[in-house]
Amino acid sequence: MDKAPHPQLVELGHLMVDGSPHAVHLGLKLEAIGEGSAQMRAPYHGDFVGDPETGVIHGGVVTALLDHVCGLAAFAGFGGHDPVATLDLRLDYMRPAQPGADIVAEAHCVKTSGLIAFVRASAHDGDPDNPVALAQSTFMVTRASQKAVEKAKALFKGDAS
Repeated sequence: MDKAPHPQLVELGHLMVDGSPHAVHLGLKLEAIGEGSAQMRAPYHGDFVGDPETGVIHGGVVTALLDHVCGLAAFAGFGGHDPVATLDLRLDYMRPAQPGADIVAEAHCVKTSGLIAFVRASAHDGDPDNPVALAQSTFMVTRASQKAVEKAKALFKGDAS
């Protein structure tokens, strides 16, 4: 993310995270958003451990993090104008995350074509060269995704109508 993103893209990116009850419950944090890219963090939390004996975070948290960061990269790939919905998400888990470590996910929109965005991402626990998981995904601009963003904007501003 070499170039500073447009302030509205940053504001909408935060809204898309903070306006998602699932992302809020998991504690997901937007760290950066730029032209066709996004970076998020899932802070380690004991409530999200999948195996109490090892302390390893549940794979579902990694999945949610990657889905969300890929969606933000797709949104940014469309210039921050068109909200998207997941069409396809493929994950390859490479190894368990280190117990007690936050997980960072970085996504890049490879291409947009019509209403479709193609995104690749990785998640790691401190070393980007040793990923926990890799993702490939496709997203699509839809009426439902546009309505969801409008609803999130209203809720975020305190207007629940």
